[in-house]
Amino acid sequence: MDTLTIQWILLLLFGGVFFGLAPWAKTNNQFFNAVSKTGNQPGFWILTSSLVISWIFAKSITNAANLGLSFGIVGGVGYAVYYLSFIVAGIVIYKLRTKGGFNSIHQFLQTKFGRTSLLIFSLLIGIRLFNEVWSNTMVIGSYFGDYGSSQYYLAIIVFTLLTLAYVLKGGLRSSLISDAIQMIFFGVLLVLILGIILPSGEQTVNDYVTSGTWSWATGGNLVLLAFLQIFSYPFHDSVLTDRAFLGNPKTTLKSFILGSLIGFACIVLFSLVGVFGQFNDLTGQAAVEVGKLMGVVVMLAMNFIMITSAASTLDSAFASFSKLIVLDVSKKNHQTIKRGRLMMIIIAVAGTIPVFFNPEILSATTISGTMVMGLAPVFILWKLKAPPISFYLAVGFGVVMGVLVASDAYPKALLFSEGKYAADVSANLLGLICCFVLYLTPVIINKSIAKSYT
Repeated sequence: MDTLTIQWILLLLFGGVFFGLAPWAKTNNQFFNAVSKTGNQPGFWILTSSLVISWIFAKSITNAANLGLSFGIVGGVGYAVYYLSFIVAGIVIYKLRTKGGFNSIHQFLQTKFGRTSLLIFSLLIGIRLFNEVWSNTMVIGSYFGDYGSSQYYLAIIVFTLLTLAYVLKGGLRSSLISDAIQMIFFGVLLVLILGIILPSGEQTVNDYVTSGTWSWATGGNLVLLAFLQIFSYPFHDSVLTDRAFLGNPKTTLKSFILGSLIGFACIVLFSLVGVFGQFNDLTGQAAVEVGKLMGVVVMLAMNFIMITSAASTLDSAFASFSKLIVLDVSKKNHQTIKRGRLMMIIIAVAGTIPVFFNPEILSATTISGTMVMGLAPVFILWKLKAPPISFYLAVGFGVVMGVLVASDAYPKALLFSEGKYAADVSANLLGLICCFVLYLTPVIINKSIAKSYT
């Protein structure tokens, strides 16, 4: 039996097992809020594992390995910094719940800035979730065939349908249950992979830890870029923020902090796969090439770790998009499970279309992260009494900066570093400062006007 056949068996077995384990959701609370049949909220460990594995998606570990291949451990650390987003979001949302009394991000925005701000924010979330579909399924396709081949496209379609099937059955509850199991798979497979490849070379632990060069052009740009984006990036990811309202506030905050540390460590460790590839002068997609180099066992382990991580993000994206449209945006009489399942089907179909146009996987992270930089003052300064115009100015400016970077129109004169991500890091640093200034300016003007009348 050849390797490709085994991969297909694993994929189909994966889909069948998770469909069998998924509970039938019969109420809105079960489908949209992951409440059990007995009415219990998700516990600490289920919530923590769900947070971690839903962010350690196929796109992430592929990027981590590729960045390790390109920049050594510096690249892995740079990408891992994104996982500090958990701490930022955890603390802010804890305050929103305990001090502000809000039950969701959307309630906070509509209450403070009006329904238009809610719709704009929802559009940004929709773009994010749309990106999550194609950017993860493309990774799966690459393990079954070359880009453009029939095996490549067939694997993407089958994988998407299998994941869609079990999340249609149980909604967010299915997603959390599968996440807990997938986290165990991921941990075991990561230990297996590193346990095989790291001792196989002549390099020592110190060689891995000191790999790469700490300069702007060799990964330093990404480190700073990720740090700048953690103050806005998590708030447009409903996969993350939805989970911040599932348990009681203290349990949730603890889950977010622990999840941040676990996620950071996992990404750095998986980047060592790419560092190993660098030591062996490999080129191309790091995880795939290392798998080929090390033989069938590692290749199959790589394949299965991608399937589990991609599925955890894909089912979460389906569940979050469903909740976004049905609960957060729609009117009360449209908030039904039937409508929720329909939304999952729509995002699955729409999110698959881009795979036929070969977009760059990492762009789904860096560009969307730039476009939402304006959310930083909105949430970091949540307690400040700001008028709606503050929201529009900050968020609008962030979107403009994201478009400039995405279209390669960002002024070269404003770059302060060189190498890859130079435009991204410059746009995010200068843009973040401008967003805070734009957000605060109407507040200061209003206070000045009020003071002049007293």
